[in-house]
Amino acid sequence: MTDEPNKPDSPDAGEPPATPTQNAPPAAETPDERKARLIAEAKTRVAATKAAATAKGAATPTPAGTPKAPVKKKEEGPKPTDAAAHPLVKKLRAKFNEDIIEASEFLGQLSVRIATASIGAVCDFLKHGAETPFDLLCDVTCVHWPERADTPFEVVYNLYSIKANARVRLKVWTSEAEGVESVTGVWPTANWLEREVYDLFGVRFKNHPDLRRLLLPPDWQGHPLRKEYPLKPVENEWTRKHLPPFDAVQQEQLEQRRAYGLEILSHPDERRIREIFIAGREVMPLDRK
Repeated sequence: MTDEPNKPDSPDAGEPPATPTQNAPPAAETPDERKARLIAEAKTRVAATKAAATAKGAATPTPAGTPKAPVKKKEEGPKPTDAAAHPLVKKLRAKFNEDIIEASEFLGQLSVRIATASIGAVCDFLKHGAETPFDLLCDVTCVHWPERADTPFEVVYNLYSIKANARVRLKVWTSEAEGVESVTGVWPTANWLEREVYDLFGVRFKNHPDLRRLLLPPDWQGHPLRKEYPLKPVENEWTRKHLPPFDAVQQEQLEQRRAYGLEILSHPDERRIREIFIAGREVMPLDRK
C-alpha cells in the first residue's frame, strides 16, 4: 500500500466544468447594439405589464347588469334675464314707449335694444338725465349677423355715468342701406368711433360731420370685419394700383412661408413683404447651407 500524494480539492468527476453565469456583463457592444437591446427589453416589460393587467381583468369580471356610473352633468353657466323691471328701463319706456324693444341683464350688465330711428333721442335723454347722466360714450362698435338678411348689423353703444358709476349698453339693428343716426351731436367723441365702424363694417351714420374711412385708404374695397370678408390677403384694384407687382410664384412662396406661422407674414403690411421678394432677400434664413 502506497501513500498517494496530496491533491487539492477538486469538483466531483461527474460535474461539468464551471461556465460563465448569465449575469456576467455582456461583451463590448456598439452604441447601435446597445440601443437595440434596451428597446427590446423595454418592449418586453411593456408586454408583460399588459399581459398581467389583462389577466387581472379576466379574473375579476364585472357582474352582468351592473349599472354604469352616472355621468356628471356640466354645470350650466349664467344666462341673460329679462330686465323689464329695471328702474332705467322703466324710465325709458315711460318716455319712448314702443321704441324700447327689449331689455336684458347679464352678470349685472344692462342691455337695451332701441328702435333704429330713436337712437339719437334716447342717447340725448340718457346724457342729460338728472339722477344718472350718462356723460361718457365709452365705445361704439358693431356685430355682423349675416343670417339676418333684413338687418344684418347690430350697432352697440357702451355708455357710462361718472356721477352714478353706472353702465348701460344700447343696441340697434340696421342694414347698410338704412344706416343709423349719428350721435356726434350728443357726444363729440362719437366722431372717430362711428368712422371706425363705417370703415370696418360699412354701416353709414346719417348726419355725421365727416364720414370717411379712418384706418384703411379712401379707395380701399370692402370692409374687413364683415363675416364674408376673406381672411387671407387678396388682390384687388387698390393693391394693383398702389403695390409692386406680385406674381404667382411669389404668391405661392408667401403662402408656404405663412404656413410656418412667421409673424412678419401675418402682419397686414403687404408692401414690406413684396419689397423683400423684389429685392431677392429671404424672409427667413434657410437652415441648410
